[in-house]
Amino acid sequence: MRKFVFVACGALLLFSCQNQAQGKATKAAATTKSTTMKPSIYQFKAEDLSGNAFDFSTLKGKKVLIVNTASKCGLTPQYEQLETLYEKYKDQNFVIIGFPANNFASQEPGTNAEIGAFCQKNYGVTFPMMSKISVKGDDQNEIYQFLTQKSKNGLQDSEVEWNFQKYLLNEKGELERVISPKTLPTDPEIVNWIKA
Repeated sequence: MRKFVFVACGALLLFSCQNQAQGKATKAAATTKSTTMKPSIYQFKAEDLSGNAFDFSTLKGKKVLIVNTASKCGLTPQYEQLETLYEKYKDQNFVIIGFPANNFASQEPGTNAEIGAFCQKNYGVTFPMMSKISVKGDDQNEIYQFLTQKSKNGLQDSEVEWNFQKYLLNEKGELERVISPKTLPTDPEIVNWIKA
């Protein structure tokens, strides 16, 4: 009888250990899956102002600030601070990507060539500038759909309020913060995020 009880207890203990191991393995697999499946910007491609292909997967390992720009806006002088920020931190795995857009009060009416010339002449912009797109509405670009829709970015819904709204993405291409258009690029909130 004792032998039977001992064998039964042993079998029960073995069964319990197997169940725990399976549970841990399942949980680990689920954790790994959720970690690897987070939405990232790396799935997208765009065209720069010169019409060259730009692949966002080339930004892996860098913090990215995406900003919608305009040439005839009260906030247009932010180009200067954006360039200052880029020059200071571009060698520290940081990049700025500008997207000209004409969605707000028609403040970016120019062609890609005109926008490029304006940025270079007035602000000496050297950070990557993409072709003009729409950042809201029925024709919203797919990159901005990703940035503004929680179902696509996994963080939050947002609306592009005006020109020079900023989106901060971490080194894995995941959206981390949305910054108001009026917040200057050199604001401590942005600088500290870059340096963290």
